[in-house]
Formats: sequence, structure tokens, C-alpha cells
Amino acid sequence: MIAHSLDHQVALITGAASGIGKQIAETFAQAGATVIIADLNLAAAERTAQEIIQAGGQALAIAMNVCDEEAVNQGIETVMAHFKKIDILVSNAGVQHIEALDQLAFSDWKKMLSIHLDGAFLTTKACLKVMYQANSGCILYMGSVHSKEASRLKGPYVTAKHGLLGLCKVVAKEGAAHHVRANVICPGYVRTPLVDKQIPEQAKTLGISEEEVIQKIMLAETVDGEFTTAEDISDLALFLAAFKTNALTGQSFVASHGWFME
Repeated sequence: MIAHSLDHQVALITGAASGIGKQIAETFAQAGATVIIADLNLAAAERTAQEIIQAGGQALAIAMNVCDEEAVNQGIETVMAHFKKIDILVSNAGVQHIEALDQLAFSDWKKMLSIHLDGAFLTTKACLKVMYQANSGCILYMGSVHSKEASRLKGPYVTAKHGLLGLCKVVAKEGAAHHVRANVICPGYVRTPLVDKQIPEQAKTLGISEEEVIQKIMLAETVDGEFTTAEDISDLALFLAAFKTNALTGQSFVASHGWFME
């Protein structure tokens, strides 16, 4: 960890009440940032913010539905009213849906793309206006190995995560003149509640045991049969957030125990 590398920075992290988002918020706070815990579940966001404050960090919880443009804009206004700036956006909010394409309802397809892609666009648009005025900023998108690869039963998720790569590259090109960087973090499987929920779902759909889902599907292509950790991802996020130049922009960084190798 880079000690105090984010001093005086304000970081907005979506979906930060739990899982990877929460770990990133805690890591950023330890590095000196004021973290905004933006989540659909305000009560959970407030609990996370309070934990960070009790640990000596600075945090604010706000309710945010990333699919709702008005809610996103109101959230940004709240942050600006408190802190006058947003230095870092981590677009992390996401969900999963396990189902074969020929059985997938159009409404479920649209919901998945809305959360992952519309949410990334709306938060990006709102934060870019702030960052352009400051002539500085960093945006991190939470992609996945599924930004590079495909898996069965995850059509809309794979599609959305691939889409984030394109959005990131456009932001990198448009933002460069304003010293705004954008990159995508692509984790392998991390044992978050989201992944724990998938294991029995995939086991049922595929007619195999939960252990087989873990070993033969989730970790089969890793070099060591190990899950990526939330700490692995938060350390990578910290490195990218603290990096100061456009030498690293428009890139995707895979952390997956070798599941995908560029």
C-alpha cells in the first residue's frame, strides 16, 4: 500500500456498502482519501461509512440508484455541497444474473445492462463535469475477466463488462485534455456475496456439485486454484488512483491468478 498517497482526495465509490466496493473504500480511506459510500442500500452504506470513521478515516454515505439520472445528479450535488470536488470515481455497482440466453427474459437483459453500463455512463457524465472544471480526475471501472472472456449462463454480464472497455477508452481520449484518466480493473472470481450466491445457482443449473462449480468452472483456468481477494483488487485500485499521469489511461488490468493472460 502507498501510505497516504490519496491525501486530500475525494473518492466516490458506487456499490460500496459491501464486497469489493467496501474494501476499496476502506483502502482509500487508509491512504488518506475522503470516501463517499454511494449505494442503493443507504442503511448499509451508513454502516460502512461509520466503520471507516471509527477506524480513523473520513467517509460520507449517500443513497444512489446508478440507473436513475436524477438520483445520480442529486448524489453528485450532495458530494459537491460537502466537499466542493470529486477527484476519483470508482464505478463499481453491479449485480449478476445466471441463466441461459434462450431462457433469458428481455427485462432481465435490460436490467443487467442498465446497472452496469447505464450506471457507469451516468456517474461518469456527472463526475466528468466536476473533473473537467478542476482539470484533474481519475475514473476506475470495475470490469471483470468477463471483460475479456465469456462464460456460459452470463450473457448480459459478459456483454456489459465488455462494454465497459469501450466506454473507458472513449473517456480516456476525451478526458486527456482535462488531465482525467480512466482505466478498467478486471478481477477474477472474488469470494464476495455476489459470487457466493452464484455457486449454488450454477450448481443447480449445470447439475453439478458446488465444489465442482468452484474447482471446475470458477478456478479451473487459474494457475494455482486460488480465488482473487478483495484486498488484491483494492490494492490495484489504489495504485491506479494514485498514479499521476496519462501514461496509464484507457487500459485494462486483469487480476485473476492467471485465469486470463494478455
